[in-house]
Amino acid sequence: MFLQFFVWGAWFVTLGTYLGKTLGFDGAQIGLIYGSTAIGAIISPLFVGIVADRYFSSQYVFSFMHLLGSVFLLAASLVTTFVPLYCLLLAYSLCYMPTLSLANGIGFRHLKDPDREFPMVRVLGTIGWIVAGLTVSFFEFEDNNIPLRIAAGASLILSAYGLFLPNTPPFKIVKSKSFVELLGLDAFSLLRDPSFFVFFVCSVLICIPLAFYYSFTNLFLNELGLEGAAGKMTLGQFSEVIFMVVMPLLFRRMGVKWMLMVGMLAWALRYSLFAFGGVDQATVWMLYLGIALHGICYDFFFVAGQIYADRRATERHKNSVQGLMTLGTYGFGMLFGSMISGWIVNFYTSSNGIRSWEAIWLVPAFMSISVFVIFVFTFADDRGNSLSNCKSAKPG
Repeated sequence: MFLQFFVWGAWFVTLGTYLGKTLGFDGAQIGLIYGSTAIGAIISPLFVGIVADRYFSSQYVFSFMHLLGSVFLLAASLVTTFVPLYCLLLAYSLCYMPTLSLANGIGFRHLKDPDREFPMVRVLGTIGWIVAGLTVSFFEFEDNNIPLRIAAGASLILSAYGLFLPNTPPFKIVKSKSFVELLGLDAFSLLRDPSFFVFFVCSVLICIPLAFYYSFTNLFLNELGLEGAAGKMTLGQFSEVIFMVVMPLLFRRMGVKWMLMVGMLAWALRYSLFAFGGVDQATVWMLYLGIALHGICYDFFFVAGQIYADRRATERHKNSVQGLMTLGTYGFGMLFGSMISGWIVNFYTSSNGIRSWEAIWLVPAFMSISVFVIFVFTFADDRGNSLSNCKSAKPG
């Protein structure tokens, strides 16, 4: 898990700075490149369902995908024009995104008590992301291609390590799945419930402003002149760990609906802080607070949402509903968000390349508060509020 998320964190956070400052890509191009991971998230459930569940041991598929991914990352570090770089990172995303499910699946198959042990294993992924950010920041690699090469090297190491993971063969008896079931779309029947429909739609919509953060925050902080931006952005992962620890207590006191509402409000607050923050002594605290809100933004909405979806699903749909949520949020939601964020950045970029960051960040702030209002006035399900008996949440 440490290496799995070290690989992702090494290149993903600072790529926008490299593309915008060094290669001179415009906002739309940066957004499209970041959207490549969303395409990987859309396709990966189908890939894992067909290949790893049916034909090959998971650890070998995991190892092969990271080996192939290391090649694509290295090649991506060698090109400087949009089309080949986009194609290489899209190919890499198609290799990497399935390994997230594979890593989780291997863990669940072999841990003796997954509900208790898995969070302690998964938190090493967050630590890996933090270490990657601190490393890139310490060596001042944010505006060059070195992070891609670091990720390629780590992916190669992880590929070798994967060969020594416990043997995880396909299940001997695998129920035949239709194309719809492989994508988790058989859970669409849950959307007939009005409250679950509202929850699902709002989950997809909130991923549109989420994409602004992943695609452009590092570029924004560097253009503002904040030193060691990648390292300072790891404050978000530190807060994620803290809020993950206190989530069980908060669930009992707040319930799911309030958790989801606070999560959406946190996104609006974060972007407002970015819009009016600066590197001067009077306003730099706004930037730090906006970064530190990541724990609330992610844990309160996405982790709480995963738990709500699991509790609303029948036994038949326990697995497919999570596939449906992944497809809708990290798939289509992030894909649309990456494209929209790129268009917005282009719209507020002058002819001489100066970006109006205040105007840019107010757009996702308005989007977040709009989703919040929709949710407050249309979501009326209290059945998910009693979570005292809920199993431990899996960190994201």
